[in-house]
Amino acid sequence: MAAAEVTEEVPQSRPSGRGRPRKQTPEGEVDCPRKGERTRRRILEAARRKFAEVGYERATIRAIAAEADVDKSSVIQYFGSKDALFREAVHWSIPIAELTTDDPGETVENYLRGMLDAWAADPHTPMAVLLRASMTSEDAAELLRTHVTAESVGPIAATVTAGDARLRAALASAMLMGIASQRHLLRMPDLAAADVEDVLRLVVPVFRGLIAPEQASEQAHRDTPEQSAPAGD
Repeated sequence: MAAAEVTEEVPQSRPSGRGRPRKQTPEGEVDCPRKGERTRRRILEAARRKFAEVGYERATIRAIAAEADVDKSSVIQYFGSKDALFREAVHWSIPIAELTTDDPGETVENYLRGMLDAWAADPHTPMAVLLRASMTSEDAAELLRTHVTAESVGPIAATVTAGDARLRAALASAMLMGIASQRHLLRMPDLAAADVEDVLRLVVPVFRGLIAPEQASEQAHRDTPEQSAPAGD
């Protein structure tokens, strides 16, 4: 058991009959885990801001510590090195089980909606920071390639029944990240100003054509008016 979890009964000097002894812990230990976790989160948030602002190569532990209002030694204590801090700061995962449905088109729509909502709420999401850093750092670019392949291409490909499933999934992943980054990072005017529902209305059929070609073909057939049969003699 961690020391911070240990409590002791410490006799108190008090007038007879006035209440029971209070449970105490060694000074400073009670809040250590909570304070440590808060400090750790503050360093991670500061690191994301600094990596997003100046890139991986130019960001220093000293600058990150100043951004987080902690000592440089605290950053080393919690993360060990800039590389380890960067990897944790940009780690992200897609809640596959929550977003996957029996409809592949709806699944990718869930991915895109989740990505757009997350980036809208916080421009320094781990994925956004990693994408920015990958523009100037080959190490970050390799980390992005590995992570996207594992977290996006692989899960999407698993829902595709076509023979070229991984290529289709890679294209869908590229579209997902392209839409999100141009809307929230580059702030392309038309895309940034568009309503999310309008974006989804236009791109989901494209996604469906990529990852569920059979369903897309059936839908297109249903949406095409039948041609009138020629009049008989």
